[in-house]
Amino acid sequence: MMNSIKVLPPQEAKRIAAGEVVDRPAALVREFLDNAIDAGSLNIEVSIEEGGCKKIEVSDNGSGMTREDLEICSLTHATSKIQCLDDLETTTSLGFRGEALAAAAAISRLEIISSTDGREAWQLEAGPGDNYPVNIEQHRRTKGTTIRALNIFESIPARKKFLKREGSEGTLCRQAFLDKALSFNSVNFRFVQDGKLKDFFPAVPTKKERFSSILLKTGETGFLHEINAAGNGFTVTIVIGGPELYRNDRRQMFVFANGRRVNDYSLIQALDYGSQGWFPNGTHPVGAVYVEIDPSLADFNIHPAKREVRFKDPGAIHQAVTGGLRNFFHTQFLAASRKDDTGLHSDSHRFRGDNQAQGNEYLGFSANTQSYTKQQNYEDKTSKQDIRNFLDTVRSKLEAEDKTNDSRPPLSASYSFNPRYVGRVFGLFILIEWNDKLYMIDQHAAHERILYNKFMEEPIPKQELLAPIPFTTESDDEDVFLETKSKELSRLGIDIEKDEGSWFISALPADWRMNDTETVKEILELRAAGENIAERWAAALCCRASIKDGDYPDDETAFTLGKTALELPDPRCPHGRPVWTEISKEGLYKAVRRTE
Repeated sequence: MMNSIKVLPPQEAKRIAAGEVVDRPAALVREFLDNAIDAGSLNIEVSIEEGGCKKIEVSDNGSGMTREDLEICSLTHATSKIQCLDDLETTTSLGFRGEALAAAAAISRLEIISSTDGREAWQLEAGPGDNYPVNIEQHRRTKGTTIRALNIFESIPARKKFLKREGSEGTLCRQAFLDKALSFNSVNFRFVQDGKLKDFFPAVPTKKERFSSILLKTGETGFLHEINAAGNGFTVTIVIGGPELYRNDRRQMFVFANGRRVNDYSLIQALDYGSQGWFPNGTHPVGAVYVEIDPSLADFNIHPAKREVRFKDPGAIHQAVTGGLRNFFHTQFLAASRKDDTGLHSDSHRFRGDNQAQGNEYLGFSANTQSYTKQQNYEDKTSKQDIRNFLDTVRSKLEAEDKTNDSRPPLSASYSFNPRYVGRVFGLFILIEWNDKLYMIDQHAAHERILYNKFMEEPIPKQELLAPIPFTTESDDEDVFLETKSKELSRLGIDIEKDEGSWFISALPADWRMNDTETVKEILELRAAGENIAERWAAALCCRASIKDGDYPDDETAFTLGKTALELPDPRCPHGRPVWTEISKEGLYKAVRRTE
């Protein structure tokens, strides 16, 4: 920042926030990096020793500080970024309270060398117990600033004993470094640990490229995408991995607001909800949400370390993310899938005939899966084991040929659709032979997708409750959600009304089976779905209504379900799992070595 440093008046300092919390070396790394970025630096190097406990050094080529700036920079509430409380509504800097250097000087030996022009440089030394004025000496340095914190917590043994081992503290320092590198892709970043260069991230034009260089393996980079969305007073850049790229946890899902990494569970959920239906059930996408927002529409001053933010209209940002992701996945991947289609849609009428008339009740929305009896001893153990070995071989061959299995059956106008029902195995899979291929259809996933498509196309049957379900909300956000979405909820089969401060559910979809507590929880959780309430509600209802693992429909119904599944334009369940898998006759011959 080019503004000179000033000490905030006491009345302004008290109104901003409590003092900076430096609980471990990583906190200083974060604060020093914030200052370097705010100074307009394009090259930043972080160096630590012994997990940051012995030394933290951050060097940059930013605007630098004058001697006058150095003289007061380590005082409490000394800052160049704001002059009064009202400035918080317009500041775009990463830091603003003017406490980081004062906190560093209180728990370490602080050294700062800085120059504004590369011709004249000054060095400051300050530490615990030093009195003002601090020691300032002339020095040599190119334009920019080098700041060192030495022997952290040496003067506070009670705090030092709670630090983790050097390796763990070093990992936390590196994570603070990576958080900044992920957000500021136009800056060159270096990280040196105990004299060894650990990371170097040269400047790149897009956030996607920086995200890829930090978090992905070489073979994964081609599956990463960058999309944009916007709303009133904010823009959003979303970096997201395609369906080929997913994880079993959320550790590679991030949220950044005006350059800061923040803890915002709602926007992490938005990444999941916006890509729902494209990833295997139980997995999560890889990606990040970068929000750039008018400072007057967000409050970053609610957390001393600025790890949290309060948005004035969080719902609008959530909807921008989920809506942008849904549009992207539908246009990018569904269109590509249809482009590869070799006749499925033109031949789909071949399913419409007398053969499908039988079993339609089973495929309808109100299917009663309880009517099907469990047959635990349907197959004897010997034959079941043989089939299991066969399918294990099939799966391994299939994964080698096509791990994603995103395409639909290669139907062609030169073939008539004349599949042959083979049977069922393991109480879950329907086997159909057609055109020299064996299709193994997950009956639950197939039925779930069929019901989901029907749900999205037709009105939902509604059932009035004899006794309304009363409940109370726990936040204003829940009240706003129920008030603004009542008409949409009604279209989803949920009638809800408010009377004297309490809410009442007077109608639910037909065949609803949850208890009162579960029902209220399920409805309120729709708040996180943003504009995708119908899709999420449909996925939840259809999952419960569809035939389950271990249910045994008769052969005719199973055959109808299997054929209908092969006709699906999007052969995934609403949660993203494939509806079916396949193996060719040639592949099966290879599996049993008949072609050698």
